[in-house]
Amino acid sequence: MTMLAVTVGPPSPNSGALEKVPEPDPAEGSILCETIAVGVDGTDNEIVEGKYGEAPPGTGRLILGHESLGRVLEAPAGSGFAPGELVVGFVRRPDPEPCDSCAAGEWDMCRNGLYTERGIKGRHGYLSERFRIEPEFAVKPDPALGRLAVLTEPTSVVAKAWEHVERIGRRAVWEPSRALVTGAGPLGLLGAMLGRQRGLDVHVLDVVDTGLKPKLARDLGATYHAGSLDDVAGLFDVVIDCTGVGPLVFHAIDHLAPDGVMCLTGISPAGRTLPLDVDTLNKQMVLNNNVVFGSVNANRRHYEQAADALAWADRGWLDRLVTRWMPLAAWMEALGRRDGDVKTVVEIGRI
Repeated sequence: MTMLAVTVGPPSPNSGALEKVPEPDPAEGSILCETIAVGVDGTDNEIVEGKYGEAPPGTGRLILGHESLGRVLEAPAGSGFAPGELVVGFVRRPDPEPCDSCAAGEWDMCRNGLYTERGIKGRHGYLSERFRIEPEFAVKPDPALGRLAVLTEPTSVVAKAWEHVERIGRRAVWEPSRALVTGAGPLGLLGAMLGRQRGLDVHVLDVVDTGLKPKLARDLGATYHAGSLDDVAGLFDVVIDCTGVGPLVFHAIDHLAPDGVMCLTGISPAGRTLPLDVDTLNKQMVLNNNVVFGSVNANRRHYEQAADALAWADRGWLDRLVTRWMPLAAWMEALGRRDGDVKTVVEIGRI
């Protein structure tokens, strides 16, 4: 038997295709799922463009897609899952000879780089009609979310960011009250949502001054700013960058309050240079006890935090965050950016 899937042949650029592939290999997991929806983002675009990505060993093609939502078709007794339940699969898997972090279940903090990732590095993804998953690498979202549970994976990324910010903050007597999120894409808006759920005064900075993004930020109860960070008054206890824009990252450090913590979740494009007064920056960070750190991926704990956060979120707000639901046949169009886009999801099945 076969199924339809979107595959690429990394590192060849523009090699993506919707094609028939074999049914999921039982070695990929004991739970068989029909795919409901798969979110797409910049990572998927870059893999299609040939910038990175790695097919499973012994194959020349990689099934794309790392943001999953499925419905269980088959699950073994004792797995914790039952047919009909919604399920979200994790992205990363620990390396076969695990480092200390992977062995402790902190595979998002892998130290030797031998991990694999569904739809990205060495493991097939979820952008297919069906997929398999291991019980230990899956979480059950709130069924009331329906297809919006596809937002669990991106929410897990900012859930980890917030968790680590707070863990670092506990090095001292620290009660944050004011936060800045740079970037009003899906990660930025979900990061702002988690900040508001914590009761913080959240500010969101982006380049657009009209359209859906400002409204989504304001409907969270956040303050929205368009344009320059210089126009944003005051200092922030927490800064979460979701842009990967290098100049903005360094500029935002100037807006950290004493003991402030800044998390970087975006990746800057290579080759950009800028003049930087590193001595002044060093002095500022030392005298203010500032911390700037990077964060990527997530582990089980963060997926569970994400599922909880989405369960508490306003359903109408989450529904507006997803601006396009596209069929599998239109996967290439889904990857393309349109004016006004926030989040695009490929919808394969129905709930």
